Amino acid sequence: MSKNNSLESTLTRAWLRRGPLACALWPLSLLFRALAALRAALFRAGVLKSGRLPVPVVVVGNIFIGGTGKTPLTIWLAEALLRAGMRPGVISRGHGSEGEAPRAVTLDADARAVGDEPLLIARRTGVPVFVGRQRFEAGRALLAAHPEVDVLLTDDGLQHYALARDVEVILFDGRGVGNGWLLPAGPLREPPARRRDFTVVNAPEITPRLARAVGGQPFRMQLAGDMAERLRDPAERAPLAEFAGRRILAAAGIGNPGRFFAMLRGAGLRFAELALPDHYDFREDPFAASDADVILITEKDAVKCGQLENLKHDPRLWVVPVSARIDAALAEQIVEKCRGRSTA
Repeated sequence: MSKNNSLESTLTRAWLRRGPLACALWPLSLLFRALAALRAALFRAGVLKSGRLPVPVVVVGNIFIGGTGKTPLTIWLAEALLRAGMRPGVISRGHGSEGEAPRAVTLDADARAVGDEPLLIARRTGVPVFVGRQRFEAGRALLAAHPEVDVLLTDDGLQHYALARDVEVILFDGRGVGNGWLLPAGPLREPPARRRDFTVVNAPEITPRLARAVGGQPFRMQLAGDMAERLRDPAERAPLAEFAGRRILAAAGIGNPGRFFAMLRGAGLRFAELALPDHYDFREDPFAASDADVILITEKDAVKCGQLENLKHDPRLWVVPVSARIDAALAEQIVEKCRGRSTA
């Protein structure tokens, strides 16, 4: 494990309770909180400017640092808006993407150039996706290229106040708010009481304690996946149950690998775990020394593995697509808010 990964693991554990390390960092979290509040206030007062686009903007983000499931939620929402007769587009910073200028995410784009999550969204939904360091400029470029788009989703960017938004959706997972403190003493970018339009919790169940911690009236999201498809030939599919009894390695380079592993265990599989850093680039093959018969990976990792010569033909690699399941009322209420803005 690298030093960076070791530090990240130590902090992640510390952020779930108010132990000695968290308490030692607490004074710094007060400074972080004050600076975050000042920045938000400057945007509200108009001292720092927000750009408004001519279509409704829906932000899908989180205040808990790390992976909570924003990309599956964005995919679900894009598909729900399409079913409602709207024409969504998606903008994103594109983690790890090259350059600053806005650019389109084509289905054959290099994941290193546009980011793994935007490429996955483009492939899963078929809607226009643009990435750029400045989300306002990315949104403007998308609308210029696709004037039919009548609503924009921004994957992440909750704290990117330079882009005015009409709807904010905050996503949590089963960790709730951790120890409830802001960075670096806790896992939060902003206080749990931060305003939002909708709260979504990615967890098997929402206990009363979890609901109180995250606030609002949360919608429950579950990620489901019971099939796998071979990386080198996606047409070859098999139920996860068929892999039982084989030597399996499960690997995940996502913000919360434990969630992927838990889903596979829920399917009755036993396996060795390989938790990779979030957005792992696979320039070094982490599977070279593995004697596994089957290697199960996430869709986010698959968009990169499928573009590397030393991995895309490995017959052991199987991708496990997941889909979000959420109460349809969430999409209906978001559609209502968007239509209210567009006719105002």
